Amino acid sequence: MSHRTAVTAGARLARQRTPEAAGGRLLLRAVGLLLAGLGSPAVVSAQAVEPREVLTDAGLYFTAPLRWDTSDWLHAGGSLLAIAAARGIDRPVRDHFVDDNEPLTTKDDNELRDFLPAVALIGGTWIYASYLDSDPGYRELGSMIEAGALTGASTALLRVGLGRERPNETDDPDRWFHGGDGMPSLHVSTTFAVGTVFAESGSDDFRWVRRILGYGAASGAAYLRVKDNQHWASDIVAGAALGYFSARFVMHRRDGNEQQSSLMLIPRDGGLMLTFSRPLQ
Repeated sequence: MSHRTAVTAGARLARQRTPEAAGGRLLLRAVGLLLAGLGSPAVVSAQAVEPREVLTDAGLYFTAPLRWDTSDWLHAGGSLLAIAAARGIDRPVRDHFVDDNEPLTTKDDNELRDFLPAVALIGGTWIYASYLDSDPGYRELGSMIEAGALTGASTALLRVGLGRERPNETDDPDRWFHGGDGMPSLHVSTTFAVGTVFAESGSDDFRWVRRILGYGAASGAAYLRVKDNQHWASDIVAGAALGYFSARFVMHRRDGNEQQSSLMLIPRDGGLMLTFSRPLQ
């Protein structure tokens, strides 16, 4: 048995032993991120993340396909086509960045580094909201945390189900259902979720700046994961699509919650007054 074959077998065995554990760690990270946000006094005081609202959103998020319309299914189909197209270039992209003589390994030296773009966006938004005591800023921060947590949870579930091995474990892009955790990329999915909220929130006066920073940070994380041979190109596309649409879901839910109609009874001299309010579009 050659050295390369032995390393490959060892890497596969390591992944096969703990697919559920890997998925569990990812899910715990997602939950931990959400709980960290819920535990922040500034976030809670500004009602950036309301636990009851998050639980409702989570239920609707994971059952969303049951309510999709034609447009939603077209978006899903388009994403699958993009992933399939990226699958066609998985091997050439890997060959561009990786030396054929590089040994296969499960080691990831830059796992924490590649989360920095998402951390920077969340941290910058928190500093901005705290400095200005801005309720919209806190709400944006809450959307980032919720989008990142929901995306992390769905990423963990998909990884356990697909079991795809990474390009640093095998040179075969079709190693599915072997206990791997390659598709989708967690770094890319969560960073695109956070980056999309950042890019599409706030004033339109600075929309181009926000989009450059938000999508630029997410694209940077995607590039690093491919360059370091941690993911196939199609893993990246899948993660980007999942993060983007998860963020749009959260933003749509939060915008809807803020624009709901209200019906109130107000005490008046000699009786009660019934009031109805609805924001003008």
